[in-house]
Amino acid sequence: MNIKLTENFSLSEFACRDGASVPASYLENVRLLAKNLQILRGYLAVPVRVISGYRSKSYNTKIGGARRSQHLTAAAADIVIAGVSPAKVKEVIEQLIKEGKMMKGGIGLYKTFTHYDVRGRNARWKGKGVKDDRP
Repeated sequence: MNIKLTENFSLSEFACRDGASVPASYLENVRLLAKNLQILRGYLAVPVRVISGYRSKSYNTKIGGARRSQHLTAAAADIVIAGVSPAKVKEVIEQLIKEGKMMKGGIGLYKTFTHYDVRGRNARWKGKGVKDDRP
C-alpha cells in the first residue's frame, strides 16, 4: 500500500534506492518534508521529482553520503524540476523560507539537483565542482 503524504507526494517516492522503505519511526519527518516540497511545487506549478529521499545507513555509506546525513532520518530529498536549473530551485526555496512559507533547513546546490532538508535551521553548501549559483 502506498501512503499519500500530500496532494502530489506519496511515501514510495521517498523510499531508499536500495529498496528499503522509510521506517515507521521516520514517518513524521517524511510527512514534514513532503509538506514543504508541496509548497515548492505549488509555487512553481510544476512537478518536483525526488531522486533521493530516505537512505538506509548501508546505502548512504555505499554512495559516499555524509555520515550524519539528513537522508538517514527521511528528513531530506535531492530533487530535480524539469526545465528549472538547480540554482533557480535553490533561489526559490531560499525565497519561500525567507517569506515563512517553507521551513528553515539545509539547501545544497549540485550540478544536476538541489538538496533540501527540514533540519529546522539554515545550512548552505555547494557540491563538488559547483562554482556559480546564478541560474
